Amino acid sequence: MDQRNNKLGWLFTSPYLIYAVIFFFGPLIWSFFLSITDWDLIAPTFNFVGFANFMDALQDSSVHAAFWNTYKFMMIFVPLVTVLAIGVAVLVHGLNRFKSLFLIGFFLPYLSSGVVSALIVKGLLSYTSPVNVSLRSVGLDINWLGSPFSALCVVGAILAWKFTGYYALIITSGLESIDKEVYEAAAIDGVKDSQRFWRITLPLLYPSLYTTLILAFGVTFGIFTEVYQLTGGGPGHATNTWQMEIFKQAFQNMQVGYASAVALLASVATFISIFVIRKILEMWGKRNGWV
Repeated sequence: MDQRNNKLGWLFTSPYLIYAVIFFFGPLIWSFFLSITDWDLIAPTFNFVGFANFMDALQDSSVHAAFWNTYKFMMIFVPLVTVLAIGVAVLVHGLNRFKSLFLIGFFLPYLSSGVVSALIVKGLLSYTSPVNVSLRSVGLDINWLGSPFSALCVVGAILAWKFTGYYALIITSGLESIDKEVYEAAAIDGVKDSQRFWRITLPLLYPSLYTTLILAFGVTFGIFTEVYQLTGGGPGHATNTWQMEIFKQAFQNMQVGYASAVALLASVATFISIFVIRKILEMWGKRNGWV
């Protein structure tokens, strides 16, 4: 019986295992193989260079910029999108009618093309756009994409606009799962309306917030479309990201081996960072008694 159950277990898990081998382990092994070569994407031959690509990447200023810019985007995007998502979720949750309609409306930006969104914003922030003409008329001449800080903020704001509706859905589901009797009991115990969110709602939302925050932190390691369309990684390396760096090295500089090494370093940085962030969030929850 046990042997039969084992066979059935392997049978039912085989589609995922096959998928993992083809689309995860296969590319991972191929990427590592390329990372120890000097293949240029075109030539039929290549040379093995050992770990030279990794050593060069660790000393490359543009790779350093991609590493640090990830955390800069994190500091802008994660707080902004979390606050907006919570605000949208709380407002929509308080509606008596058309709740689903509003949620769908806020979710639509997530489904929109990142290329189209970035191009629209680029047009709005161009020097001759009505926005900048109006600002210059009152003495404000802002080069939105030419300043390192403002360029980071613009990209972070676009991402926040795009993902707010998606994260609001997750938080709304958490709000829907909170029993109204909890609020009634809290009111009897003397909890004021101004304290209800911080003392009742937020602790009970911890599982939804945990999921939302992990997803938001993960987004910052995969930023590409918005940066590519708006700044190309500039000014200088101010908005360069891991994905942008990999793209430039592989398809502009034609250094696929080097790009593969950068991609593997990005994977390691992502894994370690998300692991540390998870532990911090879990410690935060346990410290406040939310877990």
